[in-house]
Amino acid sequence: MTQRILITSALPYINGIKHLGNLTGSMLPADVYARYQRQRGREVLFICATDEHGTPAELAALEAGQSIEEYCAEWNLKQKELGERFGLSWDFWGRSSSAQNKALTQHFAKVLWEKGFLDIRSTRQVYSRADKRFLPDRYVEGTCPHCGYERARGDQCENCTRVLDPADLINPRSAVSGSTDIELRDSKHVFLLQSQFSDELRAWIGTKAEWSGVVTSIALKWLDEGLQDRGITRDLKWGVPVNAQDWGPNPKGEKPDVEGLKDKVFYVWFDAPIEYIGATREWADAIGKPNEWERWWRGSAVKDVRYAEFMGKDNVPFHTVGFPVTLLGANKGEPIDQQWKLVDVIKGTNWLNYYGGKFSTSQKRGVFMDSALEILPADFWRWYLVANSPESADTSFTWQHFSETVNKDLADVLGNFANRTLKFAAAKFGGVVPSGGTAGVKEASLTTELERRFGIYSAFLEETHFRKAAAELRAIWTLGNEYLAKEAPWTEIRTDKGRAALIIRTAVNLIRLFAILSAPIIPFTAEALMRSVKLDPKAVSWPKGRIADELIVIAAGAPIEDQFAFTKILPEQMAAWEERFGGATA
Repeated sequence: MTQRILITSALPYINGIKHLGNLTGSMLPADVYARYQRQRGREVLFICATDEHGTPAELAALEAGQSIEEYCAEWNLKQKELGERFGLSWDFWGRSSSAQNKALTQHFAKVLWEKGFLDIRSTRQVYSRADKRFLPDRYVEGTCPHCGYERARGDQCENCTRVLDPADLINPRSAVSGSTDIELRDSKHVFLLQSQFSDELRAWIGTKAEWSGVVTSIALKWLDEGLQDRGITRDLKWGVPVNAQDWGPNPKGEKPDVEGLKDKVFYVWFDAPIEYIGATREWADAIGKPNEWERWWRGSAVKDVRYAEFMGKDNVPFHTVGFPVTLLGANKGEPIDQQWKLVDVIKGTNWLNYYGGKFSTSQKRGVFMDSALEILPADFWRWYLVANSPESADTSFTWQHFSETVNKDLADVLGNFANRTLKFAAAKFGGVVPSGGTAGVKEASLTTELERRFGIYSAFLEETHFRKAAAELRAIWTLGNEYLAKEAPWTEIRTDKGRAALIIRTAVNLIRLFAILSAPIIPFTAEALMRSVKLDPKAVSWPKGRIADELIVIAAGAPIEDQFAFTKILPEQMAAWEERFGGATA
């Protein structure tokens, strides 16, 4: 197993607070994986950034009465702060509008043109006479020609995930004004020649047995339907400027039409994935090692890097076709020490819905990250979202299910075990780990089962099966509860104080073990558990030896707290939240 892990999550768009669907689809699973890998002692670089280009940001800034630069700077900080409050442990949080990303995006375009993988074509672009402007793809709405969804955008249908061109839409209209007074006008644009990479992509995807099923199926569907060349420039002002004046001739000896590409910018879906590299370069500059980014992305140094991307299924096409084609094209004919790193694992998730309908930033439907933290601690949300991750199919959030999950798993299982152990130790053994007793058959049986489940749990985390991992972790917690209930130290202490002491000593060590195993998913709770047994909250290295050895770390005489508890969600709270956020009728 490689010892260097590069992790990226799909870049959250700059426009506003993200909802729980955004969180569970990319940023949260990426964080669970990063935390787990760090605990294993591996070198991890977890990169994320705000996706800042495109018309939505321009319009949002206009509505807020700010310049686009001010708006993006403010929301970058807001999203960073909210993510950190949720425990998202990025090594660096960047911006797609950075100078580093601009330079890299323009570099890739130059290289791709000079290698013959870009083409300049005159296209028919949607122009709104009512708005007096060209409309970017996502600001043209209409009926999807493939599935009939009536609110499909010009870049992609949210319903069937097909990537579209505005000209494909039936009954198109401006999403800015709603006007149907639109027309197609000629405009020159740059196209990425994806069609030339169809066979290479299919062979590459065929080597990716670790990809989640939804990722492979979407990627192959694209290839089976015939890969189309994709326009990578737009008639906008906010974005990375097209640097055609810097391009040399292509293999045919053709020079770019500099005048025709004047005042164009690169399409956000071209520059946003490049920001994974850009943000790494931002990180390297920030730590004063400007060449360190190449160790993760380029040349022979990346041979021991395992690169994992996390995203919702709507982002899969751009990460299995567009971005790989950009890198594959740039790598053509280059020596190994100049080639770019391609992804090893893509973890794509289905959608978390809200009472059967989609979370929506634009329609303010569902629970958003700021509101979630107003009412409950981050780990309540982290646990629920991981334990119910939409990995194999879409899932639906309801307040009833959320409350039942949190109360049962965190309060009744984990919290109850820790609280009973600590309170009994405080009451009967003076608040220290008691001495006495000798581990026997029952403790051996417990450790055997813990060892078995620990192996399964570790494998699920390694393989990015987080929902299954959460179920296994819950089962591990349950083993502690069952051990305590069956061995009943409150009864044993009447006739065999040594036996009662051994049970409690074992249970205290289980608290430590549970903290370590829980840290990737519920890190704040893990720290609190470690503090309850008077240990360094950050000392959560993954077990390397036998689980039996983990149950004798905290020795007799060590001080411990007198209690630990989760606050349960009450029916009246749930009813109030349903009213505030909307329930089945939302």
